[in-house]
Amino acid sequence: MTEQEQQVVANQAAEPVFAAFVAIDWADKKHYWSLQVANSGKIERGCLENSPEAVEVWVAELSQRFEQRPIAVALEQRRGALAVMLSKYGQLHLYPVHPLTLSKYREAWYPSRSKDDIKDADLLLEIVTQHRERLRRLDPDTEEMRLLQFQVENRRKLIDERTALSNRMTDSLKIYFPQLLQWFDDVTAPVAANLLNKWPTLEALQKAKPSSLEKFFRENHCKTEKIPERLQQIKSAIPATYDAAVISGMVPMVQVWANQIAVLCKAIRELETRIERNAKSQADWAIFDSLPGAGDVMAPRLLAAMGTRRERFEAADQLQCFTGIAPVKEASGKTEWVHMRWACPKFLRQTFHEWAACSIPFCGWAKGYYDQQKAKGNSHHTAVRALAFKWMRILYACWRDRQPYQEEVYLASLAKRRISIPALAKAVKMP
Repeated sequence: MTEQEQQVVANQAAEPVFAAFVAIDWADKKHYWSLQVANSGKIERGCLENSPEAVEVWVAELSQRFEQRPIAVALEQRRGALAVMLSKYGQLHLYPVHPLTLSKYREAWYPSRSKDDIKDADLLLEIVTQHRERLRRLDPDTEEMRLLQFQVENRRKLIDERTALSNRMTDSLKIYFPQLLQWFDDVTAPVAANLLNKWPTLEALQKAKPSSLEKFFRENHCKTEKIPERLQQIKSAIPATYDAAVISGMVPMVQVWANQIAVLCKAIRELETRIERNAKSQADWAIFDSLPGAGDVMAPRLLAAMGTRRERFEAADQLQCFTGIAPVKEASGKTEWVHMRWACPKFLRQTFHEWAACSIPFCGWAKGYYDQQKAKGNSHHTAVRALAFKWMRILYACWRDRQPYQEEVYLASLAKRRISIPALAKAVKMP
């Protein structure tokens, strides 16, 4: 039996006997649905207002009609308003369909590419009734784990937003106040925002009394030995421009961005505290805390990526394919080529990729393997993806067996299989 056939059998064994199949084409104001009773070829159609009240009434009618028996529901979104509203009803089993899957399915049956909501609902219904074994049912994790998943993703969104604002502020400062970028390594630091709010231009800063500047730097926890040097730099600095229009136009925006960055930094710190508290309360925390290079940031992200439901993945290769770390092999005639997997949860792929990169300075065999890949002519990211592929097999075994990572066990396994990696047994520490 092939791996795909095994997966089909597993999916069929896990799912209940459905009383009906429903497909919903999501829209901003109205949802169009198609319904087919089990063992019936008749299709019923209708529309549904996009509101919790309308969904509540509609589900209540289905529950009464089918006597609370399970109903399979196909929809285009894994996350979103509709998925959230439907997930609270126990008798509904959600089967998200990737938008690209629906698009290609529609194109296969309608080469003219004609499209409407009712037609899409019918196509979704056909997919869930005839090709359900190829879909991954949405089985929510525990409430605590789902909260952690939202938290780590929200943290990354805030970090990205802070980076975008920082880049905008840096570009503007280069034009009228470039010295600030030299004095402070990180423009997102609170001292930079406080200085810009108090003295938004070099001219205003140079007019301030040395005693006021010294007091400011001390209050903002700057290193005492660097304060005299910084005061001298301020005194000898030359303005990049005297154009009042440029300066007056940029100062308000830079101050706004600086204040927004300060708010984001505070929010990130508070969110990191909640993430740490939530992650350490999970039963599997010791597994992810033992991973080299994971640290306070990556360990919670890896924990959220794996979750608690071990039945989701029967083997490590399923996890590697789902997260997008495993490459895709294509063949046509005598031609074969391998490329990066694009249709995957991007945040999950990013999580394993970043952790693999972080593990290199902390793990001897990981650095040896990375160097080995680089020596073959692979780029940095290709080498890191190859290392992530290797790490995921190890992590899957630890997660499956509920055992923390032990490097000596893995090294012994490599030695037993006579696998050699340069600098295998040499631990590499951060300088």
